[in-house]
Amino acid sequence: METVILAVVIAVVVLGALGGLIVGSRRRRPLPPAPPETPDITAPPAEPHVGEEAETPRDEERRTIEEVDLPGGTPVAVEEPPVVEAPPIEIPEPTAGRLVRLRARLSRSQNALGKGLLTLLSREHLDEETWEEIEDTLLTADVGVQPTQELVERLRERVKVLGTRTPEELRGLLREELLTLVGPDMDRTVRTEPESSKPGIVMVVGVNGTGKTTTTGKLARVLVADGRTVVLGAADTFRAAAADQLQTWGERVGAYTVRGPEGGDPASVAFDAVKEGKEMGCDVVLIDTAGRLHTKTGLMDELGKVKRVVEKHAPLDEVLLVLDATTGQNGLIQARVFAEVVDITGIVLTKLDGTAKGGIVVAVQRELGVPVKLVGLGEGADDLAPFEPEAFVDALIGD
Repeated sequence: METVILAVVIAVVVLGALGGLIVGSRRRRPLPPAPPETPDITAPPAEPHVGEEAETPRDEERRTIEEVDLPGGTPVAVEEPPVVEAPPIEIPEPTAGRLVRLRARLSRSQNALGKGLLTLLSREHLDEETWEEIEDTLLTADVGVQPTQELVERLRERVKVLGTRTPEELRGLLREELLTLVGPDMDRTVRTEPESSKPGIVMVVGVNGTGKTTTTGKLARVLVADGRTVVLGAADTFRAAAADQLQTWGERVGAYTVRGPEGGDPASVAFDAVKEGKEMGCDVVLIDTAGRLHTKTGLMDELGKVKRVVEKHAPLDEVLLVLDATTGQNGLIQARVFAEVVDITGIVLTKLDGTAKGGIVVAVQRELGVPVKLVGLGEGADDLAPFEPEAFVDALIGD
């Protein structure tokens, strides 16, 4: 028994010794090195660049905003937007005697009528064939059938009584008869001074291509030259850039332009123009209407609407019909239709230069029973002149 106990004790001691050896050997193994405090990070390769930037970027010393020196007291130049200057206001030439000054231009294109008649009347024998040639000359000049017949009859009687005919006598005779035909006693004043209160209201009408908007702008110059203040109403909202064109004319002489959106209601623009003219206390309101085609009933009805709307403020003082003097008898057809829609009070004949025929003055006055009040003799800004019968006839027959 004792032997067994002794063997167990010895075994326990041997196992304990072996366990101590194993633990000791483990403690003596070297531990792995500790990681550094700041790890080394390998930067990725720089992105490829082109040209001068092909070099890999280098580390450069950078300054903070506090270390950067700001310019002391030097103002930074800031570009200001360009200022658009208003066009200078022009001073139109006075209207008194304007047609006389333009007589040379008128006579260059109209002399054919006067010279032709004087040549025919100077023949030694005035037979029926000659009188027919005189009639043809007058008809070719757009005088009209009825006025031509009246003029030839009077010339026949006076030539028969006169007997001997010198060039001076014939010129005086023809001048008297043409002047009578043109109508020297007709009131050709453009009515812009209402009896009750300001402003005078003038509406300008006509078909496309007669120079209506340009005539409205030139008429503003005529009124400004006579010392009037003007407001323009751009009621032609259908033609592209018509309002811009009229506004440009107004800016040249200091006239204010009332306009609306393109394609808007022209009657509304006309109404606002008259209202603005009253508030500003101006002398005259000029209303430019759209170029109506006289064959389109709807458009002509709308023109009548513009007239009715304007008259809610005050009655119209003047309705001017602009006609192209080169259209001849076609212009008379236009005149008839417009006269039925809006009561025409005066005629403006444009393009009375070049190939125009002066007889249209007589024909249109006979057709409408209203006078020609203004004539346009060119493209210049001051080429619109009050119609003067004496100067016109003198230009027709020449010197």
